[in-house]
Amino acid sequence: MSQLNVQALQLVRGERRILDDVNLSFDSGCVTAVLGPNGAGKSTLLACVAGLLKPSGGTVELDGEPTLTMRSAARARRIAFLPQSPEIAWPIDVETLVGLARIPFHGATSEADDAAAVNRAMASTHTAQWAKRIVSTLSGGERARALLARVFAGEPEWILADEPFAGLDPAHQFEAADLLCAYAGAGRGVVLTIHDLTLAARIADRIVILQDGKIAADGTPAQALTAATLRAVYGIDAEWLTVPGHDQPLIAIHGRAG
Repeated sequence: MSQLNVQALQLVRGERRILDDVNLSFDSGCVTAVLGPNGAGKSTLLACVAGLLKPSGGTVELDGEPTLTMRSAARARRIAFLPQSPEIAWPIDVETLVGLARIPFHGATSEADDAAAVNRAMASTHTAQWAKRIVSTLSGGERARALLARVFAGEPEWILADEPFAGLDPAHQFEAADLLCAYAGAGRGVVLTIHDLTLAARIADRIVILQDGKIAADGTPAQALTAATLRAVYGIDAEWLTVPGHDQPLIAIHGRAG
């Protein structure tokens, strides 16, 4: 089992404290959803955990080793980061984009192994039919699936995904969610940010809620997404509903609190 440990993490920009003494441990084998209102520090937390952003204080360790001291290629082989708004600077085709995930493996794996990993990722995300299409010609949802394929192609121990379902229609949201859940079910770790409370409750084993850079709640969906917490953090009135024919209860949002 692998573990990511976040200890006393702080990030300050100017006079604003974006992350304020955050302490968390993420375990592989489960999906952790990080929630919170806009500006809560969700994306910043993921970037720090991925080793892409140096915090103002505190540490992030992967199985006891500080991520910032790891060689970048070694870290990239173990942790994959999917940004919320990735920039694709060149007019490359989808197969090439997905293959970028194999760059950290240069010299460590064969071309055949790399090609097989790319093919598996494209098959699982149903993007193989776009292999030769230029990425800029894809719709927003298609591009999101291609970028998800790139993450899977690296076959990392950890996937850190910032809003991975943005731009996807409901059917493909569930498809992507099922893929990430299966990835975690195979013993690897998935940490993602998400705004959809109902989808988060459906797919996450654990939910962490941030507010103003601090942890407002941490636990199972039922423990974290209480009516009191949602009112305090989001300013909304909501409740859990049991729907006949559904195994899991759903969150009904009634509107702004008061």
